[in-house]
Amino acid sequence: MNRKKVIIVGGGISGLTAAYYLQKEKREKQLSLDIQLIEAGDKLGGKIQTVKRDGFTIERGPDSFLERKKSATRLAKELGLEGELVPNGTGQSYILVNKKLHKMPSGSFMGIPTRIRPFLFSGLFTPAGKTRAALDLIKPKKEIEGDQSLGLFFRRRLGNQAVENLIEPLLSGIYAGDIDDLSLQSTFPNFYQLEIEHGSLIKGLRKTVPKPPKNKPKPSMFRTFRGGLDSLVEAVEAQMDEGSVLKNTAVDHIEKKTDVYHVLLSDGTVQKADAVVLAAPYFAVQKILSQYDFFTAFKEMKATSVANVAMAFDESAIKKDIDGTGFVVSRNSPFRITACTWTHKKWPHSTPKGKVMLRCYVGKPDDQEVVNLSDEEITNIALQDLNKIMDISHNPEFSIVTRWYDSMPQYSVGHKDRIDKVESRMAEQLPGVYLAGGSYRGIGLPDCIDQGEAAVERVLQHLNM
Repeated sequence: MNRKKVIIVGGGISGLTAAYYLQKEKREKQLSLDIQLIEAGDKLGGKIQTVKRDGFTIERGPDSFLERKKSATRLAKELGLEGELVPNGTGQSYILVNKKLHKMPSGSFMGIPTRIRPFLFSGLFTPAGKTRAALDLIKPKKEIEGDQSLGLFFRRRLGNQAVENLIEPLLSGIYAGDIDDLSLQSTFPNFYQLEIEHGSLIKGLRKTVPKPPKNKPKPSMFRTFRGGLDSLVEAVEAQMDEGSVLKNTAVDHIEKKTDVYHVLLSDGTVQKADAVVLAAPYFAVQKILSQYDFFTAFKEMKATSVANVAMAFDESAIKKDIDGTGFVVSRNSPFRITACTWTHKKWPHSTPKGKVMLRCYVGKPDDQEVVNLSDEEITNIALQDLNKIMDISHNPEFSIVTRWYDSMPQYSVGHKDRIDKVESRMAEQLPGVYLAGGSYRGIGLPDCIDQGEAAVERVLQHLNM
């Protein structure tokens, strides 16, 4: 069998997953296959970045993954990291509405009630808002052809108050976007299915969401690694064959030459490949394949920028500590931060005894300029906002500001159809070239791992291996 070569462009979690599972297939089945991972930066992992300082474990990007999405846990087990997995500390979470912290109503799933009583007693809504949300129980379902925005869908089912004060802060926090622009089909298509199958979101969730055991603590939803998410990146990199990872090298463009692809690199060299996995952001892919007109669909895509600041304190500096794991901020609140994690409570292992770690986020879709402010300015904004609801008597012992420019791809209405059309054209004109990553079919770590695994299956099928 002729030796085949696969090039993976991008060393984020999707590219790393593709590289790991391709190499596993190669070893187990003794495939005649060369694998090359090419990363433009000086380290792998993409937005996964862990900092260790003064006994703290600080995540600059994502801090965890959803346990119910199994691919991340499965990869951890493959790498021998199962014993390093730790659950999040559970506790009360809050929503900041009109300068006041409100408890997240118990029995809610992504802001949608599965139990009525906690919502009836919540201060998040007026009596009229509660009545409007309850109409979901009797409001007829509405079948819609094509896509719709999250905002339009949830306002129709539950009303404006439920959206503004509960659902929007949660969902916009995940996607750093405008709920009235984000695609339902590309983010939470399961909610539409609940409406169609059960005629009501509340009824559907009651029937499908497992009930927590009585008189037991709320189960942990998230997992991370005791030594930080970087542990996953380091473990994958350690498994890679010597010479199979090329860092500090960008891909300028790719040319199709009969039955092989020429991958032109920023250092002026050319590598040949029988298959290519493009695990890079959409705007990078558009440049790499700019000669193909169907990639102009990506010009319609947008990406927002976000920043966060992690601040370390002695516990004596927090005069008004709150028992909980953090809060999200409603869009109608006069705050520039969008959320805050009380990291020392959500992830107790990450913070030394007697210390506190607070991590605040900025970068609303209509407040993008905040990301460009200095470290000191971003830290001061976070402290000023926090002091409106907490009593912090001292400046942090240290703070770490992280900026992520154009890092949050916006799955606007019609996103799925656009990606489907692009991939259909790729299958016709670029057989053996595949997309994977947060720009396409899910932004969470398990979603990106799923896409890396799917790319491996397609590559092996294309190569008849």
